[in-house]
Amino acid sequence: MSVDEGRPPAMEAAADAYLSYALAERGLARNTVEAYARDLVDFSDFAARRGVTEPAAVRRSTLTLYLLSLRRRGLAPSTVARRLAAIRGLTAFLLREGQIADDPALDLSPAKRAHRLPTVLAVDEVERILSQPRGEDPASLRDRAILELLYAAGLRVSELVALDAGDVHLSMEYVRCVGKGSKERIVPIGSQAVNAIRSYLILARPALAGRRARTALFLNRRGGRLTRQSVWAVLKGHAAQAGIRKPLSPHTLRHSFATHLLDGGADLRAVQEMLGHASIVTTQIYTHLTRSRLREVYRRAHPRDQMTIGRTAP
Repeated sequence: MSVDEGRPPAMEAAADAYLSYALAERGLARNTVEAYARDLVDFSDFAARRGVTEPAAVRRSTLTLYLLSLRRRGLAPSTVARRLAAIRGLTAFLLREGQIADDPALDLSPAKRAHRLPTVLAVDEVERILSQPRGEDPASLRDRAILELLYAAGLRVSELVALDAGDVHLSMEYVRCVGKGSKERIVPIGSQAVNAIRSYLILARPALAGRRARTALFLNRRGGRLTRQSVWAVLKGHAAQAGIRKPLSPHTLRHSFATHLLDGGADLRAVQEMLGHASIVTTQIYTHLTRSRLREVYRRAHPRDQMTIGRTAP
């Protein structure tokens, strides 16, 4: 995977070797590797402007100045963290390959990321969105199946569009998907999602596929595999029809799936497995959401808390 043309040859060759390794041997998702490629181009440009054109010439001070420049540019903490991850992956790889004598990025960390809770829809908001595709035409049946499956299984949009028709097992009520790092997982789905997918497969998908054999589960009007951008547009369109004004994306349904399961008493490790999180620490963000909701319920309902409303301190 070539980083870019016109870069310092030594930096470009090092980045190309690392990205190929990350994709083929570490099993990083292609989207992640593509983002890392752009990140390394940005770093290579920065370093070249300071006369650093070879990996062995990169010093700790180079990286520190680069991080400072990213913050001055107002980049989000998540973007800064990802760019540092790309650089740390590259320098660790070069050290292991014997191309540099020491790792200048060792123990280097970005500024602490702000703790931001994800946007979650209320159950009734999800219901309003899911009820929007009411028609029996192929597009409506497909959209209904997409929305039901996103919420029923908590899939990432990239996982959804990568599904083939053989990945859904309606009689057993589960879907098989491949997530980050090419890790496969099995996720159960409920009866409403099963019914929506079955209607789509029987009544809509053949019309969208035409006479040609298609492997993709969700198809566009031309019979091709649906894209992430198309799924985003489907959700935004139906959310607008439902009167939902808050910013959302397909990932919002994933956040809502996890939060609603925990609200209903689901085990945290079961939710971790369904989401495909490598670490339970990632899943624990949803426990913060449920605790916040519990506190709000307590404040509104507990009589001793209600008694303090309007009370003046002596």
